[in-house]
Amino acid sequence: MHAIDRPTGTPTDEWILDVATEVLGADPDAGIGDIAAAAGVVRRTVYGYFSTRSDLVLALTRRAAGEMLDVMRAVATPDRPADAVWVDVIARIWPLVHRYRVLVVLRRGVFGPEIHALLAPVDEALADLVRRGQADQVFGTHLPAEVLAQVSWSAVFAIADHDLTRHDLGVRGATTSSLLLLGVPEHRAAELLDG
Repeated sequence: MHAIDRPTGTPTDEWILDVATEVLGADPDAGIGDIAAAAGVVRRTVYGYFSTRSDLVLALTRRAAGEMLDVMRAVATPDRPADAVWVDVIARIWPLVHRYRVLVVLRRGVFGPEIHALLAPVDEALADLVRRGQADQVFGTHLPAEVLAQVSWSAVFAIADHDLTRHDLGVRGATTSSLLLLGVPEHRAAELLDG
């Protein structure tokens, strides 16, 4: 892996996380040495910010959760229909989904319980939005809200992962698919996306 250009001056923990996001996105099994090499620093520099690979992965997860929650809070106003909010959430989170898709892989591994715990506020916010949509009868009630939210959210990540190699699925495909999974009729999904 080639070194990633870094800003002038001393590397920061945020910059190391940026590099780690890129490196782990390409290889979820990459170690601190791989991240240091990509950053153009010695391993000691990375260890100065993150004492273990686990600390680094969990810091990355905290950052991802914070960024996603910020987006959700910005668009999830109670005066708008839940399906319209969902469309805005996916549109604004799409770049983050691409950036942090490695967490899906890492969530299945040794860091799983810790990553699940750190992403719990995102999961809860999604479930709350689905509950609101179910109460307003814009989302289906074929599954409990927390399960339906996870199924629909997982589809977005799956499509993002495939979009990296195909480049033709995009945010529209992810949003449409997740809306259909939520029980939104196809004509309403198209109307939301075209509006």
